[in-house]
Amino acid sequence: MEQTMIKNPLGYEKIPKLLKSFAIPSIIAMLVSSLYNIVDQIFIGQGVGYLGNAATNVSYPLTTICLAIALLIGIGSASNFSLSLGGGDKEKAAKITGNAVCMMLMFGIIYAVVIEIFLLPMLNAFGSTPDVLPYAQSYTRITAIGMPLLIVTNGISNLARADGSPKYSMTCMLIGAVINTILDPVFIFVFHQGVAGAAWATVIGQFFSFLFALRYLRKFKSVELKREHFRLNLRLCLTTVTLGMSNSLNQVALTVVQIVMNNSLTYYGAMSVYGKEIPLAACGIVMKTNAILLAVIIGISQGSQPIVGFNYGAKQYQRVKDTYKLAIVCNLVVSAIGFILFQFFPRQIISLFGTGDEAYFEFSVKFMRIFLFMVIANGVQLISSNFFSAIGKPLKGMILSLTRQVFFLIPLILILPLFMGIDGIMFAGPVADTMAFIATVVLISFEMRLISRMQAQQKAGSSTV
Repeated sequence: MEQTMIKNPLGYEKIPKLLKSFAIPSIIAMLVSSLYNIVDQIFIGQGVGYLGNAATNVSYPLTTICLAIALLIGIGSASNFSLSLGGGDKEKAAKITGNAVCMMLMFGIIYAVVIEIFLLPMLNAFGSTPDVLPYAQSYTRITAIGMPLLIVTNGISNLARADGSPKYSMTCMLIGAVINTILDPVFIFVFHQGVAGAAWATVIGQFFSFLFALRYLRKFKSVELKREHFRLNLRLCLTTVTLGMSNSLNQVALTVVQIVMNNSLTYYGAMSVYGKEIPLAACGIVMKTNAILLAVIIGISQGSQPIVGFNYGAKQYQRVKDTYKLAIVCNLVVSAIGFILFQFFPRQIISLFGTGDEAYFEFSVKFMRIFLFMVIANGVQLISSNFFSAIGKPLKGMILSLTRQVFFLIPLILILPLFMGIDGIMFAGPVADTMAFIATVVLISFEMRLISRMQAQQKAGSSTV
């Protein structure tokens, strides 16, 4: 184990330098991933109108479920991979990788088939209105083809980062996003294909990212992959799912929140001066704009994961604590910038996604300012839940992932509008963020004390020897 630690930079390089080298490519990769939907939203808003934007909002839960599957396998296998490398077991790390790739392909194909079969009832359940439904169907039937590609690309990207290749991980996502951004205006404005054109641009971009991701299977630095490693192993599958559960549940919870919010917005919007479609379109823009900020925070979190996992496996506890603290500081700086943009420049941000009447802008600006008011505290919970997965304690990470979305936000979205109307949906956001932040501080403080005790016991044992 000591020999492994000495050879691997994760065990001895300065934490700020490591986090920078891992987090920046990870941030770019996550931003690029979120840009798939953002770019579609912007071009659809300009070329189709706010009904097209509402359609992408209605179909967005299917994308977040896809990302949840990708994180379940990708983060779970990457965490297990890092812990195994930290413990000096390269053969196990190779088996984890092959098993993960098999899981990605299997889950991706099953998910795409399920979407094609049950698309109509799912879109209705996600809050689609009769005017929005044709756009949503056209967009989603095409993007479903790319779901397996997205899962494999994201999964291998996480493994490449854990293997010490964060730039390759970034490039996997960057290739597809560049292609998507070039093709979107061509298909929408030149060939006049509307939302279908945006969907095809997305799938084509995902295909080239997928091909580039597959190339990395021959380029692993830490392990040598062989044909016998690429088979499903039930025990490894269960471990992967367990370690990736907290990150995956966070995405699933976001999906459930989106569904509950869409239905609540159309219900209470019909009772307001704004109608059904304006709140639905505005919510999609606000959530996807916030997704850009979350992409940066997730990038910081994923960048810290290999460092935390390796050093926890190698019993380098001070490096584990230092990495977490630095990740939190970086998150707070980024979140503060997001807070300023959301509070002082909401109309300018919303204008990027197309035009609308004054009622549309009035509601959108109000929604962004109120719902994202406590965004500065949001990332602490996200980084902390991923921290628990990285140190092999997925249950705590899972509980923490559920606090904001499931335990607090969904009940508040259902309860507050009973007293405040559609405004209650907006105020549910900052209230849930505050409560989740308090719960995170309690759990992480307890864990840090536990790590400090293990550190003290380790020092006492070495001094005795």
